[in-house]
Amino acid sequence: MAVVAVTGVTGYVGGRLVPELLAAGHRVRAVARNPGRLAGRDWAGRVELVTADAADLEQARTALTGVDVAYYLIHSLGSGRRFESRDRRTALTFARAAREAGVGRIVYLGGLHPDVPDLSPHLESRKEVGEILLASGVPTTVLRAAVILGSGSASFEMMRYLTERLPAMTTPRWVDNRIQPIAIRDVLRYLVASADMPPEVNRAFDIGGPEVLTYRQMMHRYAAVAGLRRRVIVRVGVLTPRLSSLWVSLVTPVPGPLARPLVESLVHEVVCKEHDIAAYAPDPPTGLLGFDDAVRLALARIQEADVATRWSNASVPGAPSDPLPSDPDWAGGSLYRDERRTRVAAPADAVWRVLQSVGGERGWYSWPLAWRVRGLLDRLSGGPGLRRGRRDPVQLSVDDVVDFWRVEEVVPGRMLRLRAEMRLPGLAWLELAVRPEPGGGSTLRQVATFHPHGLAGQLYWWSVAPFHGVVFGGMQRGMAAEAERLWAQTTAPSA
Repeated sequence: MAVVAVTGVTGYVGGRLVPELLAAGHRVRAVARNPGRLAGRDWAGRVELVTADAADLEQARTALTGVDVAYYLIHSLGSGRRFESRDRRTALTFARAAREAGVGRIVYLGGLHPDVPDLSPHLESRKEVGEILLASGVPTTVLRAAVILGSGSASFEMMRYLTERLPAMTTPRWVDNRIQPIAIRDVLRYLVASADMPPEVNRAFDIGGPEVLTYRQMMHRYAAVAGLRRRVIVRVGVLTPRLSSLWVSLVTPVPGPLARPLVESLVHEVVCKEHDIAAYAPDPPTGLLGFDDAVRLALARIQEADVATRWSNASVPGAPSDPLPSDPDWAGGSLYRDERRTRVAAPADAVWRVLQSVGGERGWYSWPLAWRVRGLLDRLSGGPGLRRGRRDPVQLSVDDVVDFWRVEEVVPGRMLRLRAEMRLPGLAWLELAVRPEPGGGSTLRQVATFHPHGLAGQLYWWSVAPFHGVVFGGMQRGMAAEAERLWAQTTAPSA
């Protein structure tokens, strides 16, 4: 049984890898800058939670002391300009920390890439990080994957929404480039097996599924599995990667800063050149999971609301990560508040059901057009907008995404606090709480809090304050009415 440290545990792959490592009998140390974001994971109580920034040498060295295998699942994809330099600095720091801490092996999940001199910035950065770790002096396994097929994967979600929302589309030349996608379950199997590689292994491995397909073929195959009519795909030569990424960010939930590096990488053909990983992780008796089966499994997870992690688990670059200050007169400055209370003719548990279901497909219970416009403006300014939706339509856990909010705190049955990740000249939170009343019914409390940044923040608050009565007041009335409706349904006599 090895002691393994996993970085990137709040992300898509890291959050799925931890339970697989536990099932394999390893002791897991989950390393995160803010371990509080892991509170809602069902495995949080079975791992050692360590607070550390992989870019801080002292913190990283302390976190890796006593570790046999360290998983490096960190990247700055979608973080804007200069992400390559951030990736480089963090990898160099982590490599030194692992060497000085006496780590036995580093495992890194990178990107599959061709041997050409003009790689996209994303793939070039993934390649460079792998080379840094291989030269660290610590035996390293670099797994290089192309498109990962799984519920919640950014690449999968991009393909899914393009195919579902556009029965006919014009596409760039890269739609006919060859790709070797791989199912997330096979990626996880290779990652777990890498922990047991002998110490003399220090190399990269190409990993891919059993089929090589073009992006056009993948969209046609997805449509067939999903029961959609065959899509009309017309290739044109005038769509640059930049234009393509803007188009993708408008049609899919994937925001522009993340869509652009993904699209830029699609200009390359990414096909495995070897399958040497099978010497250390033999193929299952039934073989690697094929494209159709991977899509079918992912869609089943989505339909059953059983998506363990999503690409949106990673924070939006530039979004606030600090918790809501408890003191209105804290050192960072005064906070603007809009507080509202509504008496509801329904018990607290009925109101709580409504609070937990806000956002996503259900919406925000007030002035839908205003929310859609705000979401569109956010997307145009580089934010996530409303299209991220939510992982589960009924329940929320800490760190879940709800449109352009993120769950910061949940007190079951009592309080839900959301932290804004839309583009704002300041920091914002929305708190929804319910309290039972002695005489029956309950009180719904809603607090919007804003900490402005400079004059722009002040102007923003006072410009939107006149609309709070419509937006937040409407939310109060809408949620109260929905709770009363649900309560009436449960108490109505059956026919």
